Amino acid sequence: MKPWLCVVGVLFAGSALAQETNPEPPPKLDRAALEKDFSEKLTGATLVGTFSIVGRDTNKPERYEIASAKKLAGDDWVITARIKYGDKDVNVPIVVKVYWADDTPMISLTNLTIPGLGTFTSRVMFYGDRYAGTWQHDKVGGHLWGLVEKTANGEKPADGEKPTADK
Repeated sequence: MKPWLCVVGVLFAGSALAQETNPEPPPKLDRAALEKDFSEKLTGATLVGTFSIVGRDTNKPERYEIASAKKLAGDDWVITARIKYGDKDVNVPIVVKVYWADDTPMISLTNLTIPGLGTFTSRVMFYGDRYAGTWQHDKVGGHLWGLVEKTANGEKPADGEKPTADK
């Protein structure tokens, strides 16, 4: 093999490796557009899924009806959700933090006490039409996951389809 061919080969391979290890930076994400999409996704939607309780070998269905999701300032958002728990059935505006990992929002709630309901902590990530996360209600906690479904024409679910948070 001719020595100059080796040099050309090494230079070509080095150039290819440099391109792989130094890819072009991803396009800048438009945070305002992402926040608008997230607000629209959750407003008038129902989270339909499953939750588990740590230490128990069961999964249970869950439904949360979201009336609205609005950005306040910085990372603060107000999520107005219908919470049905035991004999309680209320719409509650809750201020949460929303943090972003690239194009993926995560709701963060830490030690929020809702009078008559208890103290809650959760981390819930949303991607596409799915959500997944962890939850803590007083001394009981677990995991949750499911789909974000838009309520047709803004109508409430039928009586048998009421959202619940039976944790």
